[in-house]
Amino acid sequence: MSSEVQDLTRLDRVIHEPARLGIMMVLHGAGEADFLYLQRECGLTQGNLSSHLARLEETGYVEIEKKFKGKFPMTVCRLSVKGKAAFDGYTEMLAAVLQVVRR
Repeated sequence: MSSEVQDLTRLDRVIHEPARLGIMMVLHGAGEADFLYLQRECGLTQGNLSSHLARLEETGYVEIEKKFKGKFPMTVCRLSVKGKAAFDGYTEMLAAVLQVVRR
């Protein structure tokens, strides 16, 4: 079981943080989401969501587009190609570790 514990240490820490994991899960499932939808689904404050999105954008996992819907500003977020690959790798590694632990 020690190799599985070592696998856990290789989990992507950027994604592994609970709020960022929630954001990644929502974006993976929805394809893209606006700021208010993400805020509501993840249960985060505006400031908290903004800081987590900034971190995900810095790593290249999330693309953020600012646009207008009529006269109203709208922030739309989506996973980048790098973000999709990172999330898929994260979930595969976590699933493998959990499968071993359940045996």
